[in-house]
Amino acid sequence: MRRGKLIEEMTWSEAEGCLNKEAVIVIPLGAAAKEHGLHLQLRNDWLIAEYLKEVILKQQDVIILPTINYSYYPAFSEYPGSVSLSAETSANMIYEICQSIAKFGVKKFYVLNTGISTLTPLKAAAQKLKNHGLVLQYTNLHEALDKLIENLAAQDGGSHADEIETSIMLHIAPDTVCMDKARHDYIPGAQGHLIRTVQEGAAYSPSGVWGDATLATQPKGEKIVECLIKHIINDLDNLKQLAVSE
Repeated sequence: MRRGKLIEEMTWSEAEGCLNKEAVIVIPLGAAAKEHGLHLQLRNDWLIAEYLKEVILKQQDVIILPTINYSYYPAFSEYPGSVSLSAETSANMIYEICQSIAKFGVKKFYVLNTGISTLTPLKAAAQKLKNHGLVLQYTNLHEALDKLIENLAAQDGGSHADEIETSIMLHIAPDTVCMDKARHDYIPGAQGHLIRTVQEGAAYSPSGVWGDATLATQPKGEKIVECLIKHIINDLDNLKQLAVSE
């Protein structure tokens, strides 16, 4: 049973009956063309966004827009198949989507965010929308998961296609994971975008992993996903209760 609605399944007249100042619009955001090592698919973040969308659809009385599958992912541009928009374009895309829906009376928006670099354009979009009396909130993976990860992770460091992200995929889409190709690529203290050629002090990763994907397990993924869902549900409950001026 669904509590929420997918706007793509409505007619325009049905949408007209749902779009008002009480509605909360959810916009899933997950890359469908972004490297995730040799063991995870380019659509990895899109799969996570789609999974979370289905959970929210069942548990929350919200209206969900189609998933956005491009955004700001500058750290992975050296790996074939990875697509990144500029931060400005990414922010404007969210802003214009929200503005398109807001003209029918909607005031509250939530981006079901699956990235870290995406926080930059989302913050910018939220500020622009605030200037028009609109509220945009979004999932912050640091706030949602850092405390759990600190106690759960066994890897010595990481942030991408690593023990954590691979564990998530072993839980939600195990058929998309090739654990025999999982790698451990991580250089403590290295900074900047991931690169495929050795440079002193740089984040060199021949596989595209940043961390230790070989340590991933499904039970870890289940704990992480449960924690993330709980955080998102709390975000949405708080957003629903938020008073927004006319």
